[in-house]
Formats: sequence, structure tokens, C-alpha cells
Amino acid sequence: MKLSENEQRLLTELIGRTVEGPGAFSLRKDGESAVLRSGEKITVTKKADRPGINVVIADGATESVHVPVLITKTGHQERVYNTFIVGNNCDVQIIAGCGIHNPGEETSAHDGVHEIIVGENSRVVYTEKHIGEGGRGKRVMNPQTKVKVGANSSIIMNMAQIGGIDDAYRQTEIELAEKASVKISERVMTDGEQRTESKVIINMYGDGASSLIESRSVAKGRSHQVIETMINAYARSKGHVECNSLLMDEGKVKSIPGLNALSPEAELTHEAAIGKIAGEQLIKLMSLGLSEQEAQEAILAGFMK
Repeated sequence: MKLSENEQRLLTELIGRTVEGPGAFSLRKDGESAVLRSGEKITVTKKADRPGINVVIADGATESVHVPVLITKTGHQERVYNTFIVGNNCDVQIIAGCGIHNPGEETSAHDGVHEIIVGENSRVVYTEKHIGEGGRGKRVMNPQTKVKVGANSSIIMNMAQIGGIDDAYRQTEIELAEKASVKISERVMTDGEQRTESKVIINMYGDGASSLIESRSVAKGRSHQVIETMINAYARSKGHVECNSLLMDEGKVKSIPGLNALSPEAELTHEAAIGKIAGEQLIKLMSLGLSEQEAQEAILAGFMK
């Protein structure tokens, strides 16, 4: 399928590549499957009963699969269901995300419902990025992700909302078996009148499970964020939550870190901080020749890495 120059740019910004090239690939564009391609050990097929795809990753796979979504029509709204089944002894990457270019005044929206089931002794890196741009019409995203991680397996989840999304409600729920682990790195940037709510729940059911949540966000303009995290420890396990937010202009952030120890052998910790850019940081960078805006941008770039 041929994409416009603008669509190619948005796709590259979203997943770091174009449609061309090797590997399993699924591109959904304006409600239709535009590209559907399997890999050597990764099978990608359409769901028969509802919009979305099934991705089955065979035992021992060491590949990646890209599953981006583009919306370029004003007023287009959809709910899509994607299922990922990862076998045993795998080392794979799943690169997802949605880019909305809304050229008009109607609301465009994407609700992505993802289910990820990871077998035993596997490693998964899951990357999800959300981007919005365009005209006066709203850009809305409401991702839901449920993950089950098998024994001795790990998943790293890199989730970013880097700008242009007017309303977002993200829900992430994870179950960990024996000696399974998860690391979540969440980055959120809002501006103007944008509203974002993120809720992460981790349930550690197996002995030796571990979890780490690192959330960083910036609220600019008159935007508002709610960042809620909860780690439930049902067994001998370890968990840590770290939430840091920067306020600019009239931005508002509500941070709700939660820990729930349901086993006497659980070890859970958290830290949270909300504040503004320190004046001495700006002065130091401006003394090197940067303008105030350039200094702020440099600080934000470092904070959001």
C-alpha cells in the first residue's frame, strides 16, 4: 500500500521505520487493514469476530513485530482488539502505537485493547507510542493492555504519549507468575487543555516475582494529569514505584502511588515527586549561552529520557 508523504513521516515518527523491510508487520489505517505480513516464527492474522489481529509467536523466536495504527480522517473512531501469544524461550520485541493526524474539526479516536500472554523463560520488550497532530478536531486515545507473564519470563514496557493527544485514559494490568518480572517506563507530555489519566495495576502472584514502575510526566499549559499506580504482592516478591512530574504554566498533576502487601514476605517501596524546573538549572544552562526556552527544552528532554 502506498502512503502519502505525511503518512510516511507520521509512521516513521511512531515506530522508527516504514512499511518496507523484513519482519512481521501489521498496519491499520483509518479502520482498514493496510498491511498484514507474518515473519519466520511470527504469524499475524485478522480476527474473525471483531476488528483487530492475532499475533502468535512460536517457541524460541528471536524476532520483532510492528503493529502501528494510523488515523488520518477527521471523525473516524474505532475500537480494536489485538492479542499477542508469546511462546516459551523467546526473545522478541513488539512495537505498537497509534498516530492520529486529524485534519478537520470532528473528534478522531482510537481505543486499542491489547492482550499479551507470555510463556515461560521468555523476554519481551513492548514499546507503545501515541502521537497526535492536525486541526481543531480532538484526538482521543484510550488504550487498555492486559499482560500475563509466565514463570521465569520478563517484559519491559516502554509507553510514551509525547504530545498532541487531547484526551487519554490508559489502563494497564499485569499478572506475574513465579520468578517473572516487569519493568514499566511511562512518559507523558500534555499541554493546552489536554487531559490524561493513567492507571497501572501489577499483581505479583508467584514467589520471586519483581516489578518496577518508572513514571515521568510533564504538564504544561492548563493540562491535567492523573497518574495512578498499584502493586499487589500476593507472594514473596519485590516491587518499587517511582513517579516524578514537572509542572509548567498552569499544569496540574495528581499522583497516586499504591502498595498492597498481601504476603508477609513482600518487599514494596515507592517514591513520588511533583515540582517545577529549578531556577538554578535554568541559570546554569543560560550562562552557557542558551535562551530561557532552549534551556527549558534541554531540561525537559533530559527528564523525559
